[in-house]
Amino acid sequence: MLTALAPNLRRRSFLTIGGAAFATLLVQLGRRPRLAKAATYGELIPDPEGILDLPAGFSYRILDSFGEAMDDGYRVPALPDGMATFSGPDDTVILMRNHELLVGDGPYEFGEAPPQAFDPLAMGCVTRVVLDGSTFERISSNLVLCGTLSNCAGGWSPWGWLSCEESQAPGHGYVFVCDPFVSEVQDPAPVPAFGRYKHEAACVNTETGVVYLTEDLEDSCLYRFVPEDWEEPLLGRLQALRIVGEEVAETTAMEVGQAPVAIDWVDIDDPDPEGDTVRLQAQAKGAAIFVRGEGITFTPEGIYAVATTGGPVGKGQIFRLVDGEEGGTLEVVAASEDPELLDMPDNITMSPWGELFFCEDGSNGNYLRGLTPDGELFEFARNAASDGELAGVCLSPDGKALFVNLQKEGMTLVITGPFPEAPDPGETSGGDGSTSDSGSTSDGGTDGATGGETTGDSSDGSTDQETEGVGGSTGDATASGGADDDEGGCACSTDGSAADGVGAAVVAGVVGLALKDRRRGGE
Repeated sequence: MLTALAPNLRRRSFLTIGGAAFATLLVQLGRRPRLAKAATYGELIPDPEGILDLPAGFSYRILDSFGEAMDDGYRVPALPDGMATFSGPDDTVILMRNHELLVGDGPYEFGEAPPQAFDPLAMGCVTRVVLDGSTFERISSNLVLCGTLSNCAGGWSPWGWLSCEESQAPGHGYVFVCDPFVSEVQDPAPVPAFGRYKHEAACVNTETGVVYLTEDLEDSCLYRFVPEDWEEPLLGRLQALRIVGEEVAETTAMEVGQAPVAIDWVDIDDPDPEGDTVRLQAQAKGAAIFVRGEGITFTPEGIYAVATTGGPVGKGQIFRLVDGEEGGTLEVVAASEDPELLDMPDNITMSPWGELFFCEDGSNGNYLRGLTPDGELFEFARNAASDGELAGVCLSPDGKALFVNLQKEGMTLVITGPFPEAPDPGETSGGDGSTSDSGSTSDGGTDGATGGETTGDSSDGSTDQETEGVGGSTGDATASGGADDDEGGCACSTDGSAADGVGAAVVAGVVGLALKDRRRGGE
């Protein structure tokens, strides 16, 4: 079944366009993009509802909020974070969403965890929202994964949503494969081979199946997981990036305009240790240090990764990594010298028209910004509700809607308006699920059952949480062998679209491999 996925990985045009436009202009500019403020979409207009400021012509709809009932009887958890979209059947869009929780404000009351919980004392989780692909109105929602810790970011993959635990607690710190086509909570599927450490985000090179992963620590490393082959995509070796000729290089010192540096990779001997030692193993072999690795996204022309507090003033860097069988290169495409322009970038995604969109997690207001191919930064949205961060930026499969979370407010929003058209609306992307499917139409408005620019009362969603008492996972987990599929047997192709002949059983099969590979919790 898994073999059928591999040929589709090469049927991509969306990010080839977006990434190529970005990379080509960097070359034309001598790899010295200027960091300046642009009004690409116009100035932000204050929202009279006090939720989200946007440029003229754009509007938002609140899809759901913390505490509301989901269709499976659970409630919408607090602290929504990383997200990705998948194309569903019958012109639907499936939004997979993390919740960065520890022990409170989850989908059920503490002590009432379902048997599928990875750890009955933990409240981190993944939810799924199904949307109409033309109007982007909410159709249904449900819980997919529960009992995890601090599910911060993650990434789109050919095998489903990769949900990452940003945790070092015993028994936690894994990446979980989550099936986007199930309507009920599933048995957890951690992948110990991806490493046990304080994960942030992940992305997949859909040409090779290599997974790239970030780590959110001041002395973190940047990792890749190289699979054995397409039939065993979750079995392989974990490695960390090293700069050739330098031992434990400090990437925070790298500058915009500096020539790309050569890189290679060192093997991690024990990716699933008892202690928090993965990065220490890597650095003992010379791996480079990134200052709080966070967002990461794949394009065929390069992988864009964020160091949230790297750079000359500690307010963030954006790297471009080009990798290959014979080595690769690393360069800085943006670095903050002024928090008014760039203030701690976090989640990141490439648009089909070649602009990088990213959320900020700083102290100078919290913006959703973009970076043009010629290195100009622009403001696209601002959290007007509070000083809480925006999170989870991703695009719909046709590139006509953008999704983002107001984390503290516990709100998930969809934004529509006059986005640029994708140059070639052909195949879909990988990366974080931002895709360019053809066939879905939208007039750019948000009028619908929920009232267009609808606002509503919402609980704050923020919470002070303690990690004490949160232990390892409990209970044996077994592969579902084909989960319930209320979406009519939709197939998950390697590019994020529905593919004939490759059913949801493929995703279930990969989840089964992850379950088989477990070393903790089910022993």
